[in-house]
Amino acid sequence: MPSTTHLLYLHGFRSSPQSAKARQTAAYVHQHHPQLTLWCPQLPPSPRAAMALVAQGIATWPRESMAVMGSSLGGFYASWVAQQMACPSVMLNPAVDPARDLAKYVGEQASWHDPSDRFFFLPEYIAELQTLDMRGRPPAGAELAIIAQGDEVLDWREMAQRYPAALQIVNAGGDHALSNFAEHLPQIAKFLALA
Repeated sequence: MPSTTHLLYLHGFRSSPQSAKARQTAAYVHQHHPQLTLWCPQLPPSPRAAMALVAQGIATWPRESMAVMGSSLGGFYASWVAQQMACPSVMLNPAVDPARDLAKYVGEQASWHDPSDRFFFLPEYIAELQTLDMRGRPPAGAELAIIAQGDEVLDWREMAQRYPAALQIVNAGGDHALSNFAEHLPQIAKFLALA
């Protein structure tokens, strides 16, 4: 696999570029791979708008040396991006069926990192998620899935079954936030051959 020169990081539902994993990724890249282009956009609540923003932001990136990683809902999005760009992807406790799981969150929500930041998760976003579902398609690039058996939000077995072709790192215990995420960064960097 060629070296990765451009890395897209996609945060999860109600999250932001201020998440612990996004900040740890940025710090690791800054320290060990300062030449790498890293982009972690603030994603809008609409899945369609989120992927339009991403597509616009990476339009000029070199496909042969880009990669995507995402956490939770961002992992679901990362699978869509990887299909479009035929690039490697890293999924961190990825959402497998967010159209099902997020239906109960329709309505007003607060961001994790700034409870004063409110947004509406609209009913039509469920159909937008269904449109982005890449289940059943063979991967378009190498995949790495990091999964915590102790995830209190998502079923780790569903995650493992969703990515049968992926290199899987399944942690006994752990949590949805992947509190030990920093320990995985060297392995992620190696898997993606970060420049």
